[in-house]
Amino acid sequence: MNSKNRKAIFLDRDGVINDLVDRGSNFSVRGKVVRWTTPFSHKEFFLKPGIDRVLEEMGQNGFLRVLATNQPDIAYGLLSREEHDRIMSDVKNLPLDDVFICIHGRDDGCGCKKPKPGMLMDASEKWGINLEKSYMIGDHENDILAGKSAGCKTILISQSYHGGDPVPDFVASNLDVAWNFIQEAEKYENIY
Repeated sequence: MNSKNRKAIFLDRDGVINDLVDRGSNFSVRGKVVRWTTPFSHKEFFLKPGIDRVLEEMGQNGFLRVLATNQPDIAYGLLSREEHDRIMSDVKNLPLDDVFICIHGRDDGCGCKKPKPGMLMDASEKWGINLEKSYMIGDHENDILAGKSAGCKTILISQSYHGGDPVPDFVASNLDVAWNFIQEAEKYENIY
């Protein structure tokens, strides 16, 4: 498709469609203290309630649903390929139109690893997505930076947002609230 007229909702995975795992205050990954992490095994993977319904509604309202997720724990040796594949088999059963995964570590210089917008740009090319009419929903500043770099509207899923850079277009406590915001924003856009 050459013309870019489709709208998409880009979704991060961990913290948006599934729960994060609390590793405690002394856990670190490659020298960086990280209390909340992705699941390192299928038994730690729990989808958030109602995710199927919200994704279905997004699709019914004309949005492509594109997962764009960093999964560096494979490179860091914290998540085996087998466990990753088991988790992703559950994810691929969700009503998503496409899935983009970056498995590179933070020092690999990859162009698709968020905060770089590579996955969003690749999806835009593949699907004919108008990024200015699309949304990036994530729970981390890297998601917001990637969305802004691509030209998308951005929504941060956060229970305790205290401001700072980058500033998302909207802050929501969960995906339901984010979806309600998008629906209201779309009504407003359609007036003009």
